Amino acid sequence: MFVRTLAAVTLAFALSTSASASTIVPGTSNPWLAGMPDGSTSRYGDAAPGQSPVEVLLALMPGDILHFSATGSTDHCDFGLCGFAEAEGDLVEAQPWSHAEGGENGIGDIIAPIDALLGVFLGPAQPNLSAEPGVVLDFGTLASRDFASLSPLLKQPFFIGDGLRNDGLTLQGFIVPVGATRLFLGTMDGYDWVNNAGSLDVSAAAVPEPATWMLVGVGLLGVVRRRMVSAKR
Repeated sequence: MFVRTLAAVTLAFALSTSASASTIVPGTSNPWLAGMPDGSTSRYGDAAPGQSPVEVLLALMPGDILHFSATGSTDHCDFGLCGFAEAEGDLVEAQPWSHAEGGENGIGDIIAPIDALLGVFLGPAQPNLSAEPGVVLDFGTLASRDFASLSPLLKQPFFIGDGLRNDGLTLQGFIVPVGATRLFLGTMDGYDWVNNAGSLDVSAAAVPEPATWMLVGVGLLGVVRRRMVSAKR
């Protein structure tokens, strides 16, 4: 009973001390312009800062677990003519999309539903100054998007969607990679974000890695034991 209570207190402490941030992600947010200076371009008419993705103002620590929630809708066509989709993306499309240019500006490719909410972690350096990741993450099936946790690499775009597993209830965890100092959010499209419509309201929360809050638990345990010994005296 004591151990269960301590675990509950430790978890509650971890959640209560988690950092969080909220932001609006326009449908025009091109993930392949993440971390690029103003004037940088992406093929088919996109340029920074007009079509730059949104940086999440959240301090990142390697191993931290991020949780997301997202509401709203976007469309990859002018004036919503293709039909607005929520953060999970347009699931009516016959098949998922990849980026028309593959990797670009040092940021890797991805396979995901069009209009889906995407993220990409960067370090402090401009991404096009180093090679893009060699592995392309594939979120083209319902099963591939039903993960409990995900560990993307730096400069490797990843699917976020609404931040929930397929049951619509269970939070998914996104683990911050070593070297990450920045997180950018955008939407999935093949090209030409400049004419996209709509926006997503996104919240992100960072929970310290398990080892960190387990140390907190050990500290709490020591305090409780000292108090118990004092009480016996």
